[in-house]
Formats: sequence, structure tokens, C-alpha cells
Amino acid sequence: MAFSPAQRPAILALKDGTIHYGQAFGKIGTTSGEICFNTGMTGYQEVFTDPSYYGQVLIMNSVHIGNYGVKDEDVESDGVKIRGLIGRNLEEQFSRIQDRGSLDDYLKANQIVCIEGVDTRALVTHIRLKGAMNCIISSEIEDVNELKKELGAVPEMDGLELATIVSTERTYEAGDPASSVRIAVLDYGIKRNIIQCMVDRGAFIKVFPAKTGLKTLKEFKPSGYFLSNGPGDPAAMNYAVETVKEILKEEKPLFGICLGHQLLALAKGIPTFKMHHGHRGLNHPVKNLITGKCEITTQNHGFGVDPSSVRNNQEVEITHVNLNDDSIEGIRLKNRPVFSVQYHPEATPGPHDSRYLFDEFIELIKKA
Repeated sequence: MAFSPAQRPAILALKDGTIHYGQAFGKIGTTSGEICFNTGMTGYQEVFTDPSYYGQVLIMNSVHIGNYGVKDEDVESDGVKIRGLIGRNLEEQFSRIQDRGSLDDYLKANQIVCIEGVDTRALVTHIRLKGAMNCIISSEIEDVNELKKELGAVPEMDGLELATIVSTERTYEAGDPASSVRIAVLDYGIKRNIIQCMVDRGAFIKVFPAKTGLKTLKEFKPSGYFLSNGPGDPAAMNYAVETVKEILKEEKPLFGICLGHQLLALAKGIPTFKMHHGHRGLNHPVKNLITGKCEITTQNHGFGVDPSSVRNNQEVEITHVNLNDDSIEGIRLKNRPVFSVQYHPEATPGPHDSRYLFDEFIELIKKA
């Protein structure tokens, strides 16, 4: 029997042997990577284009994804970065006055293999219990044993260096060149709205490829440094850790987000670890230990910094903790104008509770 693309069956296989059957969506083909989930109800296009998701197959836990279509402005990078998509209902029909097209056409144009018709609530519960693992989706291979064989060859996320794959290949600038606030940004997979948040506060930004050394960064004459978010295992990024150590000797303000937070920790001798299933979503409660206030945050990370090592480090102060699991969400150095957070204060998509962190960064630079 011949199937149309919309009716074609698809198979999802997990490394632990779990099998789900559904229908194809997006590109017809086969894809694989580490499975993870996001519980956000909106902002799916921003999520799909977040470079931090590179190498991962994403479950969108909300029942309907795609119902407001896509538009050019709702992107965080130059294209879709997820390896595959799993949904309960991935919608071809859509309605929004600003729409530029359907999610199905968008995913096909970006060559993304997807499966819908999956009980995503049950699947997310399974991942929460069993932990993150590799998976494979196929709408062209019907032999489950063949899929399992291909899945066995997929590398684990633990130990993978992926930042150089998604980083910019050449430098670029944003903001007012006349500004006295000049920020050198190391791009490990930066989201566009992070840059915009700094530009909106009057900064002049120059974005550099991931492996740029301090000598080149200093040619820009920066008054502050920024370490971006990104995918992969921070412990596999020795080149970045060494650069961060050199930046710290400059004694200039430095701000790190997500992967940048983990790299700062590594530069101070604090190890990172692979989390059981990571933090991904738009509703993670975080407490600011300095102010006593709580924030609802957007998060996307599968690695964390070791809590006991942070608490035993005499040069580092914990500034934020996750109220769900007490994991470390923010640190600052006691003897330097340097701080970092594990979550996304630019929050696209998500709440704006944490935008004040950009204000604090700019103020540090002005005071310095």
C-alpha cells in the first residue's frame, strides 16, 4: 500500500528498547540523537532554532504544536538546530495574521524528520524515570531490528564537543560602534535575542568564533566579555576553558549563560556532570539567594556544575538555586566582577523575570 507523506507510518526507537509507532511529519527519512523534552506550550519555532539543542531529538510535550504557523522573525539562529521532532499533534493547519507558512513546510525546508501521533505524556514520563538516552526516528525503515542496529552506532552526548559546529565562522558586530560599553562575545551557539538584550541596553557587540583566543579578543578593546550558551559536553571543551582562564586574568566584567556558566565553573576547578534528564522548559523556579526573590525561568541544559565542589570553592559564591532540585543555577566570583547563570535570562520563549541580569552586567561594565 502506498502512503502519502502525511499518512506514512513512522517509528521511534529508544536505546532501552522502547518502541513507539506514529505518523510521519516534516521530512521523510531517518534521524537520531539524544532524546529530550520541552514542556513549553508556545515558542516552538524559537526552541527549534536554539543552537543549544543541536544533536538532540526533541519531544514537545504540549498537545498541539504548529497551530500558529511560523514566521521569519521567530528564530534564534540561521536555521532549525534540533535533529528530530516528536509530537502528539503536529499541525499542518495554522492561524495567525503574521504567518509565513506551515510548520510542516518549515520542517521540510530544514530537512527535519519528525513523528507525530505519539503519547508524549507517557514518553516524557518514561524519560523522567529512565533518564536521557539516544533514540532514532524513521519514516523510511520499517525493520525495527535494523533501526536498533543503526541506533547502536549513535555516539553518546557525554563527551561530545558540539559548540564549534554551531558557532559562527566569522566575526560580526551589533549595536552602536560609538558606545563605551564594548562586549566581546564568544559564540558557542548563541541565541540572537541574547545579543539583542545587550544591544537594547546600549552595548556595542562583537561576536567571535568559539575557538578565538584572548589575543584576538583584546584587539576589539572590550570593556567586558560574554560566554554564550551552546550544545554538547562542556568537559570536552578544553580550548574554551583555557580561554576563560586567560579572560579572568584581565579582571574585566564577564557574564556567562548556560554552557558559558559551565565553562566558568570548569575554569575555577569545579567539575561538570551529565544530568539524569536535564532541565528544559519555560517554568523552572529559581531563587536568587542575594535578593531572596524567586524567578520563573526558561532552561535548556543537560549538564550541570557539581554542587559540592561549588560550595567548597573559597573563590566562588552561589547566587541562584533551582527550587525543584536544589541544583546550582548561578555563581559569582568573590574577587572579580564575574558571574554566570545556568538558565536563559533572555527567555525567548518564556518569562522575563530574569532580564535584570543584563542590566547588572552593563552596570558592572560601566562601573569598571
